[in-house]
Amino acid sequence: MKKISKRLKKAKELILKQEYSAEESIELLKRTATTKFIESAEAHLCLNIDPKYADQQLRTTLVLPKGTGKTLRLAVLLSEDKIKSEYKEQADIVGSNDLIEKITKGEIDFDILISSPEMMPKLAKLGRILGPKGLMPSTKSGTVSENIEETIQEFKKGKVEYKADRTGIVHLNFGKTNFSNEDLLDNLLAVYKSIEQNKPSGVKGKYFKNFYICSSMGPSIQLNLTNLKD
Repeated sequence: MKKISKRLKKAKELILKQEYSAEESIELLKRTATTKFIESAEAHLCLNIDPKYADQQLRTTLVLPKGTGKTLRLAVLLSEDKIKSEYKEQADIVGSNDLIEKITKGEIDFDILISSPEMMPKLAKLGRILGPKGLMPSTKSGTVSENIEETIQEFKKGKVEYKADRTGIVHLNFGKTNFSNEDLLDNLLAVYKSIEQNKPSGVKGKYFKNFYICSSMGPSIQLNLTNLKD
């Protein structure tokens, strides 16, 4: 059995109730984030879905109102005739066939790849390179778009993709522990509302099983779902 560190043991001692309101849980999350670095704030939601069925799958995006707290490098792939100077000012990398060539050579110096639809057939051959890294553009993740400028702005503002894993659990970062309580709460409620609004059509009965948050190195804190619905 893995030994619990003194730091984590002390953090767990701060959790005195089984469930907390959203406001209380945010306050507690920040108190249990005791490492020397700035931790991520994580949300983990267990849903009453079975993703092996097409009508019970959940995969979509949302823009966190207060951002992610991360600086992401954006790359944009377009046909040569669609490249504009403003794209080069907004994104970190903008290219066409030259960018595809760099990716083929393993030169991947970006966190998100946005592509126009006409370039997707050319990217198909790079699935083995981009797929395992989670960088292959797709319509579901919002990274295949005709409106390049709007898409760049959305990701810079805090657009994130999430999906339920094969056990029906959604894992999602909703900020950093150095955010204000108010900003973390705004992001947390946005996560809850997005998952609620994108409820799969095949769900029968209760949708949410339980909802936990934690810092990336801290203990889990269970939220009172009734409180969230008010």
